[in-house]
Amino acid sequence: MTRLFAQASEKHGAGHVHPTLTDYLHRTVTGWLHAPASDAIHRELLVSAAQLATLLGLMSADSGADGLAQHWYRTAAHLAADADDTVTFAITLRAMSAHAHELGHHARAVHHLAERAVDATRHTSPAVRTYTQAHFAVMQAHDDRRSALAALTTAERLYGRVQAAPGPFTAYPLGTLHYQRAQTLSTLGDRQGAIAALSASLRHRTPTERLATALTRARLSETLLAHGHLEAATPHWQAFLDTYSLLHSVRATRRLSTMRQLLRPHSRHHTVAHLLIQVGPDRY
Repeated sequence: MTRLFAQASEKHGAGHVHPTLTDYLHRTVTGWLHAPASDAIHRELLVSAAQLATLLGLMSADSGADGLAQHWYRTAAHLAADADDTVTFAITLRAMSAHAHELGHHARAVHHLAERAVDATRHTSPAVRTYTQAHFAVMQAHDDRRSALAALTTAERLYGRVQAAPGPFTAYPLGTLHYQRAQTLSTLGDRQGAIAALSASLRHRTPTERLATALTRARLSETLLAHGHLEAATPHWQAFLDTYSLLHSVRATRRLSTMRQLLRPHSRHHTVAHLLIQVGPDRY
């Protein structure tokens, strides 16, 4: 079920899937956790519940319910700790940190979550270690260039050893690694490197990663425009718009709002004018 919910959210955004998962977790999974079971079965149920709660945190964030997202992350962390599930615990801490970072919070507490996630995964699979190291690089880029680049190098080295089965808690897409490389380099001021990393991220996105692809295109367009490449940015924004209508995602809507703001000063450009007509008035 975890994989099905994750795939639906990635393809359509969290808008339609979020209520269904909330109901499933409250009605079905909670009942399972309180039912008589052996220790082994109860632990498996705790792990499943922790993973679903983490996924619900991600969906809440994508729906713009940021406080609710943090609630579900905390719930997931407690469930994972009760199950002694280091992997899900670390993934949840990393998700909490990434969510706070996306909202613009770079306080020491947010960095500490990323550090704890890295520490917790020292003896886990290369895929999970890559996942935590890549985000740690993003966080370190705000304060320590050398540490950020070292973490990024570690993540890329670990990725070369990844042999994981598909799944939201086992695999780590290469497109996502390139995206986090772009985030790190952008924060470090290497805009050209960020453009190259975002372009690589797009090349490695799969058709099922519809939401991630759209967000990557939006970020690439923003970065290209910041580098003075308006003509190169507009095709990616057009592709973003083509996908946007298929998504129910507040994160995508935020990128749409940013697109509108960035393009307005260039409204006399023919292609930009066409894009702004498609975007319509600001309702966000």
